[in-house]
Amino acid sequence: MLLGFQNNSSQDEELDKRTVCAVLNCAQMSAADAIAAEALGESYPLMLSAGQAVANVVHEHYDDHDVIVLAGPGNNGGDGFVAAMFLQDLGHNVQVMGLAPARKYKGDAKQALKSWGGKLLSFKSLPESENNVVIVDALFGSGFRGALDKSVTDIFSIVKNGKFPVVAIDVPSGVCGDTGEMDERCLQAKRTVTFFRKKLAHLLMPSMEFCGHITTHDIGIEDSVTKETGCVGYDNQPAFWREDLPKITSASHKYKRGHIIILGGERMTGAIRMSSEASMRMGAGLATIVCPQSAQQVYQKEGAAHIMVESLTGDYADFASHCHSEKNTAILIGPGAGLDNKDSLQKAVLDSLSFNKPIILDADALSCFADEPEVLLNAMHESCVITPHEGEFARLFPNVEGLKHEKVMLAAEMTAATILLKGADTIIARTGRKPVFHTHATAWLGTAGAGDVLAGMIGGLLAQGMPPFEATCAAAWMHGEAGLRKGAGLVAPDLIEEIPDILRNFS
Repeated sequence: MLLGFQNNSSQDEELDKRTVCAVLNCAQMSAADAIAAEALGESYPLMLSAGQAVANVVHEHYDDHDVIVLAGPGNNGGDGFVAAMFLQDLGHNVQVMGLAPARKYKGDAKQALKSWGGKLLSFKSLPESENNVVIVDALFGSGFRGALDKSVTDIFSIVKNGKFPVVAIDVPSGVCGDTGEMDERCLQAKRTVTFFRKKLAHLLMPSMEFCGHITTHDIGIEDSVTKETGCVGYDNQPAFWREDLPKITSASHKYKRGHIIILGGERMTGAIRMSSEASMRMGAGLATIVCPQSAQQVYQKEGAAHIMVESLTGDYADFASHCHSEKNTAILIGPGAGLDNKDSLQKAVLDSLSFNKPIILDADALSCFADEPEVLLNAMHESCVITPHEGEFARLFPNVEGLKHEKVMLAAEMTAATILLKGADTIIARTGRKPVFHTHATAWLGTAGAGDVLAGMIGGLLAQGMPPFEATCAAAWMHGEAGLRKGAGLVAPDLIEEIPDILRNFS
């Protein structure tokens, strides 16, 4: 029997369960601040908590540095004043430069300036110091729009030339929190300290890279506030999909845990060997590679003993005949398939899609439709997952425009499929759901075969009946976690070795 999935929860119910993963835009964050301030009776305690969080991060990583705070005219500057106060209490030599004169500060920022109590230096040139210096960028927050003023960029040039480390408050000044768009002259932060929930700029390139290492801090806003503010999407964390992971019980056996059928290519056999192994490491009970007769011996000789191999009677067009059994619960096509037999590969994809089973299409399974993408788009369904990189996505959806997450959402609506658009700022989208932003990864994952492993990991979860959207998010996170654990010098098979230990954390 085909393992089914259901997901009838509304987006409101989803937010209720997954609020810790919520990503907010600037208006939603402002609303969260206002709700919290009303509950507290005042807003200044939020600024105190934010400034203390910044001070703690600076002190933890730069305990022997003098500190120069660049304070803007609004509440971001107020956070900077509070941070300066706490850093001075921690023993740092602190100097504060104000973009506006003291009389211009209003509200909480004015109160924070009084709490700081020290001099407010003019915004002309960095004060000299005989010690190491760290810069706290408290000029503009995530609501910034437009271009940076010359008085700011002149100081930024001095910071860059001095190669001073920068800790940014909320976002590096010059970054728009809602879009990730940025003034190219903004500072590259070593660390960015944000509050309550991440914003889009923390999760989209190129701003994500300029934020450096991002930490999110509690400042006294209740998690439940997001039920009132809403959110624009979710940060890919285990809390988002943990409840949907397949449960392995004493009653489980290989047939209950699903059977994935994988199309094996004739020449690039290593790709499929990795995909099939990854699918079983993720918990699939059975995996079968179906390949041309000419490659059967290679898979049998070089592949793992627990992976079954069957041969096609003809070319790829015969593949779907191996997938129709109800015992086969997921299909994977694409890794290592090649484009020499494009027509037969297209037929394999389209015929396999007709079964309406969970299916992952990757790499060549997408590229073979580059000249006629509408044929593939019209055939996809809600049980389908595609994992394109930027080039493959552009060929499939040439007329889709907007920010990266907006493009993926539009594409998902066109296909009903779950789409994972790869990149440093990977986006996962499905029609009727808010997008998931996946950044839990390392640049070392940009290596041959890593995508084949990811496709197999998704397939292993689909084979066990996990809903496609959640399965894709979970596999992406575990794939990134494996890369982070292995670190520098990793190659794709290393990722598979890490899977059992990662899964044990969720058992």
